[in-house]
Amino acid sequence: MSEYIGFGSLPDIVHRKTVKKGFEFTLMVVGESGLGKSTLINTLFLSDLYKERNESSYEPPQTAHIEKKTLCIEEQGVKLRLTVVDTPGFGSSLSSDDCIRSCCEYVDEQFRAYFAEESGIIRKNIVDNRVHCCLYFIPGHCHSLRPIDVEFMLNIHEKVNVIPIISKADMLTEKEKIQIKQRINDSIKSHEIKIYQLPDCDSDEDEDFKQQDKELKACLPFAVVGSNTILEVNGKKMRGRQYDWGVVEVDNPAHSDFTKLRNMLISTHMPDLKEVTEDVHYENFRTQLISKISQQAFKDRGKLKRDSIPKLLPALDETDILLLQKEEEIRRMQDILVQMQDKLKTNNEKSNHNLYLAAQKSLENENKKIENVINV
Repeated sequence: MSEYIGFGSLPDIVHRKTVKKGFEFTLMVVGESGLGKSTLINTLFLSDLYKERNESSYEPPQTAHIEKKTLCIEEQGVKLRLTVVDTPGFGSSLSSDDCIRSCCEYVDEQFRAYFAEESGIIRKNIVDNRVHCCLYFIPGHCHSLRPIDVEFMLNIHEKVNVIPIISKADMLTEKEKIQIKQRINDSIKSHEIKIYQLPDCDSDEDEDFKQQDKELKACLPFAVVGSNTILEVNGKKMRGRQYDWGVVEVDNPAHSDFTKLRNMLISTHMPDLKEVTEDVHYENFRTQLISKISQQAFKDRGKLKRDSIPKLLPALDETDILLLQKEEEIRRMQDILVQMQDKLKTNNEKSNHNLYLAAQKSLENENKKIENVINV
């Protein structure tokens, strides 16, 4: 009989601790004005993030800027701190460079801020504002990717999980949706754009989950319809859009991919989106940043070493060299004269006196040579 150890309750403890702490998720929505970005976000999270806007009279800015909204959602005791990063004015100007640069710089700024807090002394309660997912809206009437779509995704696909969205899919027939999805996927493949790849199911997953995962992968890019209007059709209330020819139901999988997108973002793949952000995108940024810091430190050390080397004397010309040589000879002659004077004091021999006179005359000749060199 095996004894009970007790670690079987660890999953429950981790679950309670995680639920108490809550979750953080940052979603960036990018696309031109009028594609239904705000409506879709409100529909996804059953909220009104942009209630201060009057949609009928709202005019987007002519230059792209970042607009951030934070919403705290609680469902069945689970808290979610949702941050939605909007880009009003995207694509409004003639040049797309500023729009793309603003989005990329924002993502990098959040990585940099997280790196600074993570590298600090106190690392408790770090707020994660890194962008975990980017919903990029493609106009359905374009039927394929435009140059601005390709340029944006190529610039940001190494920084964030990109999920392409076909907006206002209620304006397309089923045949058109299939054709547009195929064209967009072909263009993504030909331009080597790295969109978010849904992970493969584990072998021990149940068949329903495997089927759901298969349908999700087949839906990319998601063709969605958003609406906060509650309609009553045949005694049943639903969110949808009323047209002369009928009703488009937002939550009906036959009308829109909205339900699949919502389940993927909020339920099944939110943890994976955060893991890919942490393990791939942020890790790449962190590695590049540390490499730049190391290279700069190496350059600074090399500069300090160069500055610490004593400066060499300037090059000497022939006249200076000749003067130095003559000065050295005079010093040697002066030493000889001193020695001779000492000997004369102790010995008055005439030969020594004559030797002294000869040395003194030689010294006078050398002085004359130096003067000639200087005069030249």
